[in-house]
Amino acid sequence: MKKYLFLFTFLLTTLFCFSQEITTSVKGVVINSADDTPLESVNIVNLNEVIGTATNSKGEFEIKAKPNDTLHFSYLGFKSIKVRVTNDWIKFGSSKIELTEVALALEEIVINQLKLTGYLEVDIKQVPINNNYRYSISGLPGTGYEASSPTAITRVLGSIFNPADFLNRMFGKKPNEMRKLKKMKQDDEIRNLLASRFDREMLTALLQVDRVDLDEIVSQCNYSKGFIQTANDLQILDAISECYEEYKLLSRGRTNRL
Repeated sequence: MKKYLFLFTFLLTTLFCFSQEITTSVKGVVINSADDTPLESVNIVNLNEVIGTATNSKGEFEIKAKPNDTLHFSYLGFKSIKVRVTNDWIKFGSSKIELTEVALALEEIVINQLKLTGYLEVDIKQVPINNNYRYSISGLPGTGYEASSPTAITRVLGSIFNPADFLNRMFGKKPNEMRKLKKMKQDDEIRNLLASRFDREMLTALLQVDRVDLDEIVSQCNYSKGFIQTANDLQILDAISECYEEYKLLSRGRTNRL
């Protein structure tokens, strides 16, 4: 009888601890380190769980997290930071997070004014043309591949049918990063955050790659330089995800033929 009682108690304790771990969350307030004023709409992402939130008008936030998770804090004009979640933070409640303002250096912008003549046939030739093309391949889902010129067709085919393509080299040994990619697409808060950003900072933090590698991934997926330069972070996320799904489809096709 004592054995059964002990087993029952052990199971209840295990279930309770498991449920506590799932529902654990941390609270805090984000402030400006210079004057202690609260910062509203600070982007906060749990890099382990791939969930996000933002601070309210009082700088307050709450996000699901467990011990050793890493939270990424970012705000326009301030230096982004990563904070590790500790047992003490969870146990004792709210924590104060300070962000430091950084100086923004604007690059010189040169605007070439168009000298219009009033004649459409003459003026239309002064307008720069962005020669981006989009190619679709029969049998593949999605909208196809974007390239900067017609000669890129060979690059498209070469990257697709090359067994050691760039996506495989980048993510073949990082399945966790691709699982994060799927979670990012499913989390509405993350998508909303990415849709308003163009700095790639949150993407590089979530996918654990640097900016150069991120641009190279999109480039190797045959998206044009114009797209890479102008797309927001959500569009970059969707581009990588679409490319990876097509890569997996083609990889299964190669395996089946062998």
